[in-house]
Amino acid sequence: MKKKVLGMFLVATMAASVLAGCGGKAEDKSEAKKDDTAAAQEETLTVWCWDPNFNVYAMEQAEKMYQKDHPDFKLDIQEKVYSDIETALITAAEADDYSTLPDIFLMQDYSFHKNVANYPGIFTELTDSGVDFSQFSAGKLADSTVDGKNYGVPFDNGAVIGAYRTDYLEQAGYTIDDLTDIDWNRFIEIAKDVKEKTGKYMLSGQADSPDMVMEMLQSAGASLFDKDGKPAMTDNAALKECISIYQKLVEEDVYYEVNNWDDYVSSITTGQVAGVINGNWISATIMGMKDTSGKWAITNMPKLIETPNATNYSNNGGSSWYITSNCKNKDLAIDFLKSTFAGSVKLYENILPTTGAIGTYAPAADSTAYQEPQEFWNNQPIFAKIVDFSLKTPTNNTSPYYYDGRNAIGTQIQNIMNGADVDQAIADAQAEVEFTMGE
Repeated sequence: MKKKVLGMFLVATMAASVLAGCGGKAEDKSEAKKDDTAAAQEETLTVWCWDPNFNVYAMEQAEKMYQKDHPDFKLDIQEKVYSDIETALITAAEADDYSTLPDIFLMQDYSFHKNVANYPGIFTELTDSGVDFSQFSAGKLADSTVDGKNYGVPFDNGAVIGAYRTDYLEQAGYTIDDLTDIDWNRFIEIAKDVKEKTGKYMLSGQADSPDMVMEMLQSAGASLFDKDGKPAMTDNAALKECISIYQKLVEEDVYYEVNNWDDYVSSITTGQVAGVINGNWISATIMGMKDTSGKWAITNMPKLIETPNATNYSNNGGSSWYITSNCKNKDLAIDFLKSTFAGSVKLYENILPTTGAIGTYAPAADSTAYQEPQEFWNNQPIFAKIVDFSLKTPTNNTSPYYYDGRNAIGTQIQNIMNGADVDQAIADAQAEVEFTMGE
């Protein structure tokens, strides 16, 4: 009897041990899965940027490069319209809840100073991160620096190019040389001739955007603001000349005003226009038209006629990468940016032919890739040209309220186009910015 009871006890004990063992193994697997998921999350960074042919592509190439030494690394790249990025940043900051923000985001350079002044909690300071900021040009670096503290890793510059369809020019009897080192009067003469002989507008742009006027303004080192960052629009002869030239472009029917960005891109990609004057980042859109390879060439922009210090060089745009305060693995985010956009000539060489992204990382500018003739652009070494353009671009006074000034004058330019008095419209723009600034 005792033997029977003892046998039953041993069987029960063994069964319990087996069950405990099974339970233990199942629990281990569950924990292992959790650990794997956590590890995967630790090696993944979320990124917000906006152009699939430009900065999204550049970030994808940076991911592949970093993965060579970090095989478990991954980016969750989310394409967002830039205005939506700004709105999301401001909403998070005003709610004092940064949990909705990504680890890394791209910000337009002219937006940074106002955002960091109003919403400093968004940004991670990078001054002592190990990024060698001395490898970027001082002018570009200033766009992401406040009181000597670095917040962003500079990316692309916005040197302005004049890009033209050489086949359309040829039909009208011109070459790219005829559009080089000219003023706006000569440009309009050529544009009228091109329109008459080909039916193509010379340029296009959004009716509600002052980009063209702002590019003209900077080409002479002029600005909407004085050296102290205060509005200086009234009695601004350079601004008046720029607006007058814009009026003439539209009135002579050589500049096609469109309603939005999509229409602007469409005017280029459908061949409605013979040319584009914009920041060099527009080359990515142009290069997406693979069937027009060999039919484009670039040169500098026209210069003002009456304004002193006029040049054929300007800037529009540019951007930098930032790490948010929400980033849970800042060391990883910093090392990624330091190893790629702030440390790899090879990355800039890889993205250059496809995106036309002219980086502001100084060692990349010395690369032979920048000297290579580009088949798409009539075998011009366009990247070397763009670097040269950027070095010749005049500096001008700016302000944390740059976009407020830009938007105010943009609204008034359209009022002027609809018949408003020029002096009164400019005064109204200045008053609007002064009110915003609390002046």
